[in-house]
Amino acid sequence: MATRVRISDLPALRARARRSGKTIALANGIFDLFHVGHLRYLEGAKALADVLVVAVNSDASTRRNKGPGRPVVPEAERAEIVAALACVDHVVVFGSRTVVPLIRKLRPDVHVKGTDYTPETIPEAAEVARYGGRAAVAGDPKDHSTTDLLRRLAPRRRR
Repeated sequence: MATRVRISDLPALRARARRSGKTIALANGIFDLFHVGHLRYLEGAKALADVLVVAVNSDASTRRNKGPGRPVVPEAERAEIVAALACVDHVVVFGSRTVVPLIRKLRPDVHVKGTDYTPETIPEAAEVARYGGRAAVAGDPKDHSTTDLLRRLAPRRRR
């Protein structure tokens, strides 16, 4: 099981990886109603580096990004589910609107987004490039989403 870290732990985590010659990938997301698309994204991110750190949006951050009624699953449970994956080494919960503050603390070798992005459209790409890192895309085609799952479940919940 992955270790749960605080944002303040990220610089030390980076220093340990550097000393041991390991590369770090950072992936982030809400991971509400975990599905196979999430799994494939994280497994793809792990394939790009030795150490995978996954940043999970806090409940407040999720509400700001997705609106009222989200998340369905509380942040502690979402972080626990992500931490249980074999491909994940560390999990951190963050409350900022974007993952840029974590990128600045961790300075990952590669920042990974899902296939709803291209390397050119990753919002944090410029931040990562500033220190010599790279942005990448991983996972399968965007055929799965929590929003779609909730839409499909909505009529059933009203019965």
